[in-house]
Amino acid sequence: MQHFEEKSHDHEHHEEKHEEMKHEEMKHEGMKHEGMKHEGMKHEGMKHEGHEPSGGKDHGNHHTHMLEDFRKRFIVSFVLTIPVLLLSPTIQSFFKFELHVPGADYITFLLSSVVYFYGGYPFLKGIKDELSEKSPGMMTLIAIAISVAYFYSSAVVFGLPGGVFFWELVTLIDVMLLGHWLEMRSVMGASRALEELVKIMPSIAHMKKNGEFVDVGVDQLKIGDKVLVKPGEKVPVDGTVVEGTSSVNESMLTGESKPVTKKPRDEVIGGSINGEATFVVNVEKTGKDTYLSQVVELVRTAQESKSKTQDLANRAAMYLTIIALSVGVLTFILWIIFGQQLVFALERAVTVMVITCPHALGLAIPLVVAVSTSIAAKSGLLIRDRQAFESARNLQAIIFDKTGTLTEGKFGVTDIVSLSVEDNENILSLAASLEASSEHPIAAGILESAREKGLEIRPIEGFSSIPGKGVEGMVGGKKFLVVSPGYIEEKGIALKNKKIEEIEGQGKTVVFLLEGEKVLGALALADIIRKESREAISKLKGMGIKCLMVTGDNRYVAAWVAGELELDDYFAEVLPHEKAAKVKEVQERYITGMVGDGVNDAPALAQADIGIAIGAGTDVAIETADIVLVKNDPRDVLNIIKLSKSTYSKMYQNLLWATGYNVFAIPLAAGVLYGYGILLSPAMGAVFMSLSTVIVAINARTLKMEK
Repeated sequence: MQHFEEKSHDHEHHEEKHEEMKHEEMKHEGMKHEGMKHEGMKHEGMKHEGHEPSGGKDHGNHHTHMLEDFRKRFIVSFVLTIPVLLLSPTIQSFFKFELHVPGADYITFLLSSVVYFYGGYPFLKGIKDELSEKSPGMMTLIAIAISVAYFYSSAVVFGLPGGVFFWELVTLIDVMLLGHWLEMRSVMGASRALEELVKIMPSIAHMKKNGEFVDVGVDQLKIGDKVLVKPGEKVPVDGTVVEGTSSVNESMLTGESKPVTKKPRDEVIGGSINGEATFVVNVEKTGKDTYLSQVVELVRTAQESKSKTQDLANRAAMYLTIIALSVGVLTFILWIIFGQQLVFALERAVTVMVITCPHALGLAIPLVVAVSTSIAAKSGLLIRDRQAFESARNLQAIIFDKTGTLTEGKFGVTDIVSLSVEDNENILSLAASLEASSEHPIAAGILESAREKGLEIRPIEGFSSIPGKGVEGMVGGKKFLVVSPGYIEEKGIALKNKKIEEIEGQGKTVVFLLEGEKVLGALALADIIRKESREAISKLKGMGIKCLMVTGDNRYVAAWVAGELELDDYFAEVLPHEKAAKVKEVQERYITGMVGDGVNDAPALAQADIGIAIGAGTDVAIETADIVLVKNDPRDVLNIIKLSKSTYSKMYQNLLWATGYNVFAIPLAAGVLYGYGILLSPAMGAVFMSLSTVIVAINARTLKMEK
């Protein structure tokens, strides 16, 4: 197994870069939703229903409840906004209509008070949280703007000379609530990994009691109990085979593509699938000690240790807060110094603070989030963690699991070697005819390969199985056998063939077709490499991304797959619990993505900077991943990276638009051109604000998926 020595940039430089990436990265989720500071969005167990390890239900309900809460606040505020707008003199003069209602000022004051205290509650609570954490951001900016507007306008209603900002106040709250709600909805693909892991296990076991087998709940099993496992069933617990022999499919758990023969004294893992025969297992581990429970623990640890990243919109908001407050205070002081009335100075200061809180900044990120999430979903890319998705554009290395990801996860014939006058097609056709009656996974692989080629499956007479060695039967009056290398050795059949030795050296499974004692040919079987894998790997390498592979399979198979796909490196014979450690090793040098599909990949997916689960994988891998590819197509990894890049640039453009207008609006609001008779009224400030919001919305809609 090679390890990668020569690397593109030296270790320290990368460490530094990796850290900087982790912290300086634009991970715009945040906007710290009332108490929910999207820090990774991997809510270890944000669940809905079903099994609840680790008290996940409360967590899930909490977030569903918060989403509902934002929606309710938005609807109530929006309904109350309509009369406030209709009664606003600014809106009336802008749309050229008049509406005289007795006590209009007091009505708008009351309605705005409800919107301020009820609709604005998440932001007022948010400023408290942000200030207690000494990290003022979006919540602080919104809370200051709405509070200044509300208390100043209320004072004007009750006698202070000046103008009111009620309509600006209520629309600002509406837009911010909508932005937060949109954003939360698109990020709430919460992590139900642990629930899914538990679901994999069967709930009933056939336990031996007084010489008979009775069905009991798996949770009632104790160490030392005997359990019967029938063909096609999942093994209910970790234990040792005491009776019977069968092949067991552990690929979902260990990544080993070949079904493993289990005979007495062999260990079996709960969750693996029994093949063709019945066997009895002695229970050795239950509950927390089982393999799956340990994977659960690994997943949880990896999820909890995700790095927390401050988001860019929040940082922009922090700077704007500082600017708004300092410019507001400075404006007030300077106008007083220049001999202006207190009321004039106050109105200027308030205008600055209200205008600085751009509606557009609140929508800049959520709108792009919503658009890119829906584009991705239509393309079969399900984004579960926004932060990870947005940083996919920076990936430097991608580790692929082998079985079911780069390969199809099913046996198929890769080579046929004729050792007689028979041609390859006839060898495959005869072997498939014999194997058609067998239950064995190798038989299924041969049969499938023959059917794909459209070969004839001939009728067989006198079929019988040679236990542990192969099958035999009569075709057209002649006796044929399909047997393992063990049978050839046992019978002392001399066989020297360079090609076969080479194939065996690649770790493939070889079986032989015999007519009587004469060897007609050999068939090599292996996990088939996906056609799409070659294109995906070569394009990723073309983008300068290192492509690696990790597998539980033996090093010969790994070397063969790595050679076929021209991978940069591979790790073979890696036990499931070691996969996360391999990811960590690569992470020391590169920003790393992991692509996998099995339960055994879950800890590695959670450990990677970006975990990508590929389609028909087990539910658990899907639930631990940041991104799920619906189709079993490694080329979608490319699409993720491209979409991530264009999403990031849209967000960046939006942030520039959303904050850029402040460069003009703030000095004008402060009154720098007052000497020339130019003064930005709050109403005009609001128009500027709306304009930047419209631009941001249109720009978000132009996001496209580059195929």
